[in-house]
Order: sequence, then C-alpha cells, then structure tokens
Amino acid sequence: MVTHEVKSHASSMRERDDAQLQRMGKKPALKRNFGLLSILGFSCTILGTWEGLLGTFTGPLRNGGSGGAIYAFIFGWVGTFASFMVLAELASMAPTSGGQYHWAAMLAPPKHMKFISFVTVGGKILPRAGVVLLVMHIVGFFGVLIPLVYMAKHNTKEQVFLSFHNGGGFKTQGLSWFVGMTTCAFAFGGDDAAVHMAEEIANASKVIPQSLMLSVGINGCLGFGILIATMFCTGPDLGGKLGDITGYPYMGIFLEATNSVSGSLVMSAIIFVIYVSAFLGLLATTSRQLGSFSRDRGVPGWRLWSRISASRQLPIPALIASVTIAWLLAMIRIGSDVAMEDIVSMAVSAIYLSYLLVSILLFVRRIRGDISLYNDSEDEIINVPGAKLVWGPFRCPGILGTIVNGYAIIYITIIIFFSFWPSTMDPTIATMNWSVLAIGGAMFFAILYYIFHARHVYTGPIVEVSL
Repeated sequence: MVTHEVKSHASSMRERDDAQLQRMGKKPALKRNFGLLSILGFSCTILGTWEGLLGTFTGPLRNGGSGGAIYAFIFGWVGTFASFMVLAELASMAPTSGGQYHWAAMLAPPKHMKFISFVTVGGKILPRAGVVLLVMHIVGFFGVLIPLVYMAKHNTKEQVFLSFHNGGGFKTQGLSWFVGMTTCAFAFGGDDAAVHMAEEIANASKVIPQSLMLSVGINGCLGFGILIATMFCTGPDLGGKLGDITGYPYMGIFLEATNSVSGSLVMSAIIFVIYVSAFLGLLATTSRQLGSFSRDRGVPGWRLWSRISASRQLPIPALIASVTIAWLLAMIRIGSDVAMEDIVSMAVSAIYLSYLLVSILLFVRRIRGDISLYNDSEDEIINVPGAKLVWGPFRCPGILGTIVNGYAIIYITIIIFFSFWPSTMDPTIATMNWSVLAIGGAMFFAILYYIFHARHVYTGPIVEVSL
C-alpha cells in the first residue's frame, strides 16, 4: 500500500511538472531525475565558493588587503542573496532550461522581445552523483579547514580585520577596494546552473528556488569560513616559491601550514577533485542551455544541437559540442595565462549582464503590477511572450520584493562596472583587462548574426503545444 502511494505521488508530481511546462508551450522531453538534495549538491559544487576563493583570494588581497577582502566578501554575499532572490522568483514563474533568455522574452515589451531575448544568451548517474558531490563539498571543506587552522601559525586579529592595502596604485583606498571586490563577487557566480536543469527536476517551480537560496547560504558560510582561516594563516609571501611556481598560492600556504609535502598534496587534491566535479556539472548545464536555445532556433546549426537522444533522453549533440568547446578553451591556457584569464573574466561578466537584464525587466513589471498572483490552473498558456504573466509559488511579496529587486540591480551594476577594470592603475599590455573588448566583440558578432540571419528564424521561445 505504501509503495503504491509513493508511486502515485511521484506520478502525480511528474504530471504536474509536465503540465506546468506545457502551460509555457513546451513539450516535455527529458526525464525528471533530480530532487532537492541532488540538485542542491549539483548547485553547491558548481558554485564552489570556498574552493574558488582559495584560487583567487590574491585579487582582493592586492586591492583591499586582508580586512578589505573580508568586507568585500560580506558585500558580495549580501548582494548575491538579493540577485538570486530575483532569479529564484523568475525560476518559479518559468522553470525552463532556457533560463535568462526565456525570462527576458516573457518580460520584455513585445516590440523588442526577439532582440532582447536573443542577446541575453550571450541521465540518471548525474542526479545520484549530486548527493555525493554535496557530501564531498562539505566534508572536503573540513578536510582543508581543520589542518590549516590547527597547524599553521596565526596572524593577529588586527592584521586580519584592520589591514588594508592598495597594491594597484589607485588614487584612493576605496577605489582599490572596489576593483578587488569583484573577485569575491565572482566566487558566487554560476549558481543559476540549477535553472538550466529545470526540465529534469521534479517539482521544479519550488525545488529550484529552494536550491538557489540554500546553495548561496551554504556556500556563503563555507566561503566566509575558509576566507577567515586563510587570512589568519597566510604569511607575507603568499605561499612562497611553491605558490609562484604553480600559480596557486594556496598550495604553498598548505605546505607552510602542515610542513608536510604529503599533507599539503592531500589538501590540494581535495580541491582538485571538487574542481573536476564542478567542471562536469558545468558541462551538463551548458549542454541543456544550448539545447534549449537551439530548440527555439537561436543558434547556428540549431537543428542538430536541439536533438534529444530517444534512448538516453539527453541532448547528446549539445553535450558533445559543450565538451569540444571546453577542450578548445583549455588549450588557450597552454599558450597564454593572460588570454585565459580575460576569457574567464568575459564569461563571468556576461553572466552578470544576463542577470542584470532580467532583473531590470522584472523590476519594471513588478512596479507596473503586470504579474498576476499564482494559480495552478491548466487551461491557459502563461509566461511566454504575449501571454499572461503569473507569479510562481515562490516569490518575495510586496514592498520587500521591490526593495530586494532594486538592490540586486544596483549591486550587479557595480560588479559589472568594476569587472572591466585592470588590477593596476597603470596597466601594461600583459596586465590590461581586455574583457570589455571581448564582450563588445562578442556582442557585435551576435548582433550581426541576428540582423542577417537569426531574426528571420528566431521568434523567441517557441510554443510547441497548445491548451
């Protein structure tokens, strides 16, 4: 009897999820294998705040100092909460793998919907692995934190919390802090990965918002903990020769803390394994986004990339394309570290630009009162271009939602603006931040493609079914 009830509940949940997707005009094609715990592990590992900070904390140390890095992290954490509250509301309204480009299309004025939506895009084993990844993410944190704090020599509280530095030679300490602060903000970038797995998540309109907010909370706590520990345990030479040779100061810090080659190797290996796991997760979410945008005819070769394997119920061509592009990008690192850093900076800036666009569109619709209260009626198409806009089951109500939405816009704008700054006041060709040029070039070619081809085939999110 119990087994029958569980199966009935699972079946009814799948039917509800499929019905919700059909209300957005989409035909269900993927298996919904993810639950809250598995997608939370997936999101936490991809976000990887504490692991990412260990690889990038020299940025806020150079421009900000130890105290500046800590306060920059807090600023970024609060801003990320606001930003992802907005994304959580949108994911609850329209839980589709398209994510930002679908939301931009449904919120934009009809006259500009196609163009705004277009430029916004700039299995079974995987869900089970999500739980393992969550455990590894948390256990690995303590595996690094405990020996680091216990065995290393400690700096004083004054050195950690009241030490500021202007290593870039900027005119004021405040300007230097803002330039360094973007690194801490980038440690929270990419948490929207869960959004692009939406069509494989059970009870997506509720689970995705929960996953977004929980992963920001969990990663923020772990990231803050590792940052404080690192600031207390880091010597003046930032990992010494080993840090210089490898390009990752945390390896040298581990060696200085443990005074053991094997111990520091184990601690570094933990981070490496989680990096690889995050990479596999990113490939999964990237392939889903490519498949979704191809389904709506937004990319060259969309007929191929939109294909779903009938046997595996996975976007195999899009997955192969994602792996190939990732492999080619990795080759750039062999030739030039600076070029690779600029590409990463460009990618993160582009992600935040997509966050900014949908946040502004939602803010305008919210102020105008264009969005109706949540209902689970199945007799009309909603949340697609030209259709009725309806809140999902998760939202930040009333004036509080407006304040959070407005703060998110301000925060993201600050991050984008300073993400294009070089790390020094007088940069050379090698140290210049070329990401603004790369972003401009990418947008230029995307607009050209839209003008000469895409506008003739891309009409926004396609309605595949009618109710």
